[in-house]
Amino acid sequence: MRRIFLLLGVIFIGFVTSCSKKDNAPDPLITVSPESLKVTADGGNSTIDVTMNGSKWVVTSDQTWCTVSVKSSNHAYIQVTVTSASNTTKNERTANLTFVMDEKKTVTLTIVQEGQKELYPDYSSRIAPDATGMGSNAKVLAAKMFAGWNLGNSLEAPGSETAWGNPLTTQRFIDSVKAAGINAIRIPCGWNSYIENATTCKLSASWLARVKGVVDYCYSNDMYVIINIHWDGGWLQDNPTYVRQYAVNAKQKAIWQQIAVNFRDYDEHLLFAGTNEVNSGSATPVEENFIVQMSFNQTFVDAVRSTGGKNSYRNLIIQAFNTNIDLAVAHLIVSNDTITNRLMVEVHYYDPWDFCGLEADASWATVKYFWGAAFSGSGSISNWGQEDWVRTQFQKMKTNFVDKGYPVILGEFGATRRSALTGTTLENHLASRAYYFQYVSQQAKNYGLVPFYWDNGFTGNFGCAMFNRSDGSVFDRQALNAYITGVTAGTYPF
Repeated sequence: MRRIFLLLGVIFIGFVTSCSKKDNAPDPLITVSPESLKVTADGGNSTIDVTMNGSKWVVTSDQTWCTVSVKSSNHAYIQVTVTSASNTTKNERTANLTFVMDEKKTVTLTIVQEGQKELYPDYSSRIAPDATGMGSNAKVLAAKMFAGWNLGNSLEAPGSETAWGNPLTTQRFIDSVKAAGINAIRIPCGWNSYIENATTCKLSASWLARVKGVVDYCYSNDMYVIINIHWDGGWLQDNPTYVRQYAVNAKQKAIWQQIAVNFRDYDEHLLFAGTNEVNSGSATPVEENFIVQMSFNQTFVDAVRSTGGKNSYRNLIIQAFNTNIDLAVAHLIVSNDTITNRLMVEVHYYDPWDFCGLEADASWATVKYFWGAAFSGSGSISNWGQEDWVRTQFQKMKTNFVDKGYPVILGEFGATRRSALTGTTLENHLASRAYYFQYVSQQAKNYGLVPFYWDNGFTGNFGCAMFNRSDGSVFDRQALNAYITGVTAGTYPF
């Protein structure tokens, strides 16, 4: 009996000792200080302290914009840098960093990032929608544009309409363009150098009035008109990146709201085009560039629609990246809109460039004087970009956009006049150039692209002028006749 009691005592003592050791063991513990972070929209680095009594911790982030300098550690204490990317939207966002120690103990750090603050006032001055005079959807309106022409190197010149050598545009001149058979004018416009208050992005009232005056010259001729934001010093056009995205979109919104309000009472003869040739300056743009460029398009559409009135129904034009056909097919996502069937897509066409615009031999090509099958044996014709290429490229736009309800504005096409050539070479160059205008314009219409010839007003070597800007007379009758022949022969598929 005594043995039994002794045995039970030993067991009891062992049990007590075991429980005592277990009770004295430290609980698994990992802490993060501070327990939460509030960061600015600009992002940057923050430091946190991580302590633990285990053997190892690992951390994961549920948002790609929030990263850490150390993803795992076996130190009892360590400082970790948390990096937040810039928030390019005005919406607050949240990320969670989850720390797991020894695969069982978990603690979460929440990072809240502010949204961007509005940079400029809201200029929308919204009024009720007004459908008066706005009955045509995109396809119906596109079909009404017989032949388009660019008032190039005039209203887009920074600081002055005459800064790039052209005279002030007059009613007489626009009358002459209409008389030549043109019924649609694209007016490239600059705005940045006419901002009178950089803090508020307020446009000069006198400049808005001047653009309005030129639009009225066209309206008096019952012409269709496109106004855009062109090169404009490059603030919008060059290098679309995440770093620049918010500030550029804020400016894009402010400018377009002011333009839209200024022209809100104009009927469907007036169209707006959001940008021009937005590009990265690289032959190999990346996905970031396409995403940001498309945000410029969306901001434009939203800004115009926000003003109400006839702008609720106005046909709007969005651009492909660098207005390039292949990049349009590969990357352009048409903007969301509050009304259906009121959007068009814009691309440009200067293929092959060694014929259309190259002024001196380069490493990748030599200057070509001629274009088209009739000159295939000349020795000065590009080995690509001929008639079959025109049809192939335009078919891409028809398949991917026109057939899906989005007519295409061929906002620019052309080829420089190499008037320094002489004799038969000059004669054949001008003939092939005229044929180029006739063929491209005809095929453009056949595939659902509205052609707009690029005219820079320059009549010298490498110029593109069809008209004399000073008096409205026809400078290049051969080119004009070829163009009118082409658009007459072409037939829109809608």
